[in-house]
Amino acid sequence: MGNPVFAYLLLKEHPYGREMLRQILSQGFIPAIIISEDSAIGDEEREKFLKRIEGLPVAPTIKEQLEQLESKGIQVPHETVPIHNSENVMPLIENMPLDLIVFGGTRIIRGEILEHPKHGVINSHPGLLPDCRGSASPAWSVYHDIKIGSTTHFCDNGIDTGEILLKREVPVKRGMTYEILCHETLVLAGVLMKEALMAYVEGKWSEMRQPQGESPWPTFRNAPEEILETVYRKLSEQTYAHYVD
Repeated sequence: MGNPVFAYLLLKEHPYGREMLRQILSQGFIPAIIISEDSAIGDEEREKFLKRIEGLPVAPTIKEQLEQLESKGIQVPHETVPIHNSENVMPLIENMPLDLIVFGGTRIIRGEILEHPKHGVINSHPGLLPDCRGSASPAWSVYHDIKIGSTTHFCDNGIDTGEILLKREVPVKRGMTYEILCHETLVLAGVLMKEALMAYVEGKWSEMRQPQGESPWPTFRNAPEEILETVYRKLSEQTYAHYVD
């Protein structure tokens, strides 16, 4: 099977989406279109995530990565919408024969968009599914002593509930900070998306996809300050339950 024709959706210049694009481009997976959401919520999420990985490297901007492609004679359309919903996104993709849509860090998206591509919509989540669904996964993982990692999965109308393609733990060593854990899961999410697309080309998805099952935990929301205080304390005191050293 050849490389998939896919659309790539992300919040405007979000570090999560920038890293994932860098990873997939490194393996020659070039989106047919990139659609960025430019919104106040997107700006808030971007700044929040930059704070989580403060002091650690961030991938080049989407603009810079597209300029690098252009220098090689490759043009990728880059559209901006106020929100990733069917009303705004479908007119941009409805006439495109998409095999896939790849989410590179978005808000929750439901509806017609999920039904459009031939082989589904996939996302990489910075937590191990099904145990850690929702937002701020590294924080809630430390807080509840859940193992840390990332998961590439299909998207359905739930929140991080679709079938799993790949997941992998981050080996947590003593002395690692919350910022490092957030960065590690960010990079791993991009790596897993790249590997998932490689497996697509090799025709392996049918043997890889697996249902998630139930989670013993609720779907998490953004971690409030009192939760983060506990997370920082546990990492400082090295009382998190899943150190590898």
